[in-house]
Amino acid sequence: MNAARSRAIVFIATSLADLKDFPAVARQQAGYQLDRVQAGRDPDDWKPMPSIGAGVREIRIRDASGAFRVIYTATFAEAVYLLHCFRKTTQKTARADIELAAHRYRAIARDSRTRDSRTRDSRTRDSRA
Repeated sequence: MNAARSRAIVFIATSLADLKDFPAVARQQAGYQLDRVQAGRDPDDWKPMPSIGAGVREIRIRDASGAFRVIYTATFAEAVYLLHCFRKTTQKTARADIELAAHRYRAIARDSRTRDSRTRDSRTRDSRA
């Protein structure tokens, strides 16, 4: 991987601690898939999660101890945001997991719009000087 092209990962709220709670093999697979995302490639097994937000994806990981999910978005220029990591225990993703990821996504989107607005305001002031 070319480090100059790699994007940072920002772990939102408990997502890093949750990822660290994955069994070693699942954690290693998640790391590999996130490395692919940082390099601008798709994970090997993913699905879109439009109910959470635009551009949100779920990485699907399966190992001997069960099924695991990593929900992220890479649509913001500044970083890849890890919204939520969890062990999947039922066929359908739990409503609580979807709502938690959606809440975290909305907070990032709101912060991103605020940063963009400040950047535009700053450029406008600089051009007037």
